[in-house]
Amino acid sequence: MGEEVEAQEFSRADRTRYREKVRRCLDVFARMLREARFDTDDPMTGLEVELNLVDERGDPALKNTEALAAIADPAFQTELGLFNIEINVPPVKLREGGLETFEELLRRDLNGAEEKSAQVGAHMVMIGILPTLGPDHMTAASISPNPRYKLLGEQILNARGEDISIQIAGIGNVDRLETTTDSIVPEAACTSTQFHVQTSPDSFAEYWNASQAMCAIQLAVGANSPYLLGHELWRETRIPLFEQSTDTRAEELKAQGVRPRVWFGERWVTSVFDLFEENVRYFPALLPITDDEDPLAVLEEGGVPQLSELRLHNGTIYRWNRPVYDIAGGVPHLRVENRVLAAGPTIVDTVANAAFYFGLVRSLAESERPLWSQMSFSAAEENFHVAAQHGIEAQVYWPGIGQVSATELTLRRLLPMAREGLAEWGVDSATSERLLGIIEQRCLLGTNGAEWFVRRMGQRSDMERFDALRATLLEYRERMHTNEPVHTWD
Repeated sequence: MGEEVEAQEFSRADRTRYREKVRRCLDVFARMLREARFDTDDPMTGLEVELNLVDERGDPALKNTEALAAIADPAFQTELGLFNIEINVPPVKLREGGLETFEELLRRDLNGAEEKSAQVGAHMVMIGILPTLGPDHMTAASISPNPRYKLLGEQILNARGEDISIQIAGIGNVDRLETTTDSIVPEAACTSTQFHVQTSPDSFAEYWNASQAMCAIQLAVGANSPYLLGHELWRETRIPLFEQSTDTRAEELKAQGVRPRVWFGERWVTSVFDLFEENVRYFPALLPITDDEDPLAVLEEGGVPQLSELRLHNGTIYRWNRPVYDIAGGVPHLRVENRVLAAGPTIVDTVANAAFYFGLVRSLAESERPLWSQMSFSAAEENFHVAAQHGIEAQVYWPGIGQVSATELTLRRLLPMAREGLAEWGVDSATSERLLGIIEQRCLLGTNGAEWFVRRMGQRSDMERFDALRATLLEYRERMHTNEPVHTWD
């Protein structure tokens, strides 16, 4: 997302050239899949965390440039909003203590970065949407100066042909947000945690399908974005906000069934090729930037093609579980990028979410009878939005059970499967029990980040709304630094 590009305008010829190049990349990718030129021997896992920046009062700090200069660590990078930064943790092998490494590196790096960024008046907060964002922050002046973001915003708004409309009703329509914007800065309000799991071409479909089937449960137990612009909305408000803030379709195109760029998808897949082919078939280019590589010539000479256009195009289609083609050490590989969760509330909560994802996705992907053979895709999508709306109180559909509370399903069926999956990865049983125990306690106590925040706001109901949001966020940030999991905060 933050890759540097030069500011530019695009002609019709640029778009024609880009379309041809993307299709050529897709053909080469298909040939690579047939010829098995991928790193599959010892899968890696990865973690990226997007963070928000606040000042001493708890208001957004539009200082990511100053904060990154003070931190001076290449692991930290710019993000779309001036109140965001991102940390990329080096990939690890779970069987080599990977989850402990994630936790250790995140604590070390974030504590060090907080100490430095605080000197420029920017404090880090791991939460999906900053509750203290106000309408005055939702302008183009809040977007990072990277030319890519300016280009992306221009292209989304040009494709749409009108301002972006945001309409989100809270649970039971008690609260409702209706607003419009002439920039993509609402997208910057959505920060996430991204889990990466490397797969072979042969197993990619199983891991992607499993990720799609389980992501509703991830949202239910890990929701952490209940407020936007002073309104109490969904427990994971990032989901509808991101879907609407990057929507390139005018109302007429929605009515015609044109696919949205933030997309759950519409079917179970049989190959990673299905997803890249859908990208090319359904979505016009947002950033039609081409390079000089001839991917077929590179492949036939024994090299590894970058497939830059295919990868750039993929990066502008925001699937909640995204396919990734990448190259490391001169060898190509495939990953599923799971993008459904917010960060936090603490590092240990984030790593517990990682353990739950990595364990459960492996167990589901390698099951003898695939879950997706028993469940319609539309049921998985409905679960996803129900869980985003209701969080830990969600009722979902599950094959063989029917309607069930997400917490009961997790306690009775999914946590044992996650333990088995982590054992298959080679994770130490003590680590597995400690981290999955956090998920278990959230379910038993009915408390995740979103639920804690809403409850604390209820205890401050006599205060003006934004004053209460500031006070609760400052309390949240203080507790975040203890690294005590959120279910213990009450």
